[in-house]
Amino acid sequence: MPERSINAASPLDGRYAGKTGRLPELAGEAGLARYRALVECRYLARLCATPGVRARRLKPAEKKFLERLPRLTDAQVREIIAIEEKGLGGVPATRHDVKAVEYFIKSRLRRAGMGDLLELVHFGLTSEDVNNISYALMLRDMLRGELLPALDAVLAELDSLAMRYAEAPLLARTHGQPAVPTTFGKEFRVFHARLSRQVSQLKAARICAKLNGASGNYNAHQAAYPGVDWRGFSRGFVESFGGLEYNPFTTQIEPHDSYAELFDALRRANTILIGFSQDMWRYISAGLAKQKAVAGEVGSSTMPQKVNPIHFENAEGNLGLANALLGFFSAKLPVSRLQRDLSDSTVERNFGAAFGHCLSAYSSLLTGLSRVSPDPAAARAELEAHPEVVAEGIQTVLRRERAGRPYELLSKFTRGRAVAEGEMRDFIDGLELGPEVKAELKGLTPLKYTGLAAKLAKQRR
Repeated sequence: MPERSINAASPLDGRYAGKTGRLPELAGEAGLARYRALVECRYLARLCATPGVRARRLKPAEKKFLERLPRLTDAQVREIIAIEEKGLGGVPATRHDVKAVEYFIKSRLRRAGMGDLLELVHFGLTSEDVNNISYALMLRDMLRGELLPALDAVLAELDSLAMRYAEAPLLARTHGQPAVPTTFGKEFRVFHARLSRQVSQLKAARICAKLNGASGNYNAHQAAYPGVDWRGFSRGFVESFGGLEYNPFTTQIEPHDSYAELFDALRRANTILIGFSQDMWRYISAGLAKQKAVAGEVGSSTMPQKVNPIHFENAEGNLGLANALLGFFSAKLPVSRLQRDLSDSTVERNFGAAFGHCLSAYSSLLTGLSRVSPDPAAARAELEAHPEVVAEGIQTVLRRERAGRPYELLSKFTRGRAVAEGEMRDFIDGLELGPEVKAELKGLTPLKYTGLAAKLAKQRR
């Protein structure tokens, strides 16, 4: 667990730092510098291997050098920042973070005796060629390495709960009022199925990227080497990074539509989990689910008896924060004035914050689930206190028997009032029905009137 900063502006870097996994090293300034260096070095190596470009072929040792160079140390990242901010080693301040990476790479090539390749570094590129691939790789790695494993863990827990409580009856509520019975397991299965659909879309997501110059037309590339198939070169380069999809039609910037698709799918997953967190909170509030009291923890600063559902509340709050950012990303990033404006730059630097709130929420949710369990006894008691919830079943059987106006009959008897178990039996006895049908109706008890809920809870597809 990283050391907790007591002066962090964001709780993701302080209080919640232990919940964000590898996100800081992937999405932080050092991570972005490493991704940029990776793109620049791979681009240089591919140029050198391209027929028609006036460059000698790389020696094996030089190839290995370019493979190692992007693994920047923290000291090297600080050197890049120094080049950007104040200049370094005779290089003037760039005031440009991508150009600073370029100059850093050139300085290392000189030291390695590869000075003849200096002008092929960042050859024909605009900063956005490097940036869009770098951010695409960052999103890919955060999604695959951190978020999807966490979501899979949530899915596994939901599946386990659905199976374990498949047959545990529960009073369902529609509009907050007692409705027909269900089971705990069926309710868990619904959330599992909904979340599973969104996770499948996230796993299938491919992030678009481009490499085509300052206005998306390969102007500089074509002017320098008109004999090279630059469209084929770019497609091959982009798709050499697994999980990326080449976009041939862009302005100076890749339009980020695939980013929006990813963020919206993640937002939908989070929205499902907000609903789940709120439902769990309600089950706990109603006494239908029990929380484990953990020794040494304080539930309230003044009420010593309390065990608050803090983990579900924390998850709800973090999911809301994440969705606010993700929704803004989706609305903002696909819109840019003409060829481009720079308003996307500061927005992209906050990808890690949105993903960090997601991870923090998933962690809290899993902790909450590990400390809570449905209380079947309490659920049974609540069901038995509401025998009127089988009115739907009774009036439906009466419809089958072609009894006159069964809905209106049951509505007059049950609507807006609690019905005692004896009253329900007396009501059934007073109906003009044969003894077999009356016995069938008396068999419709709240604990048994759960339909196919148990089977649905155990059905994974």
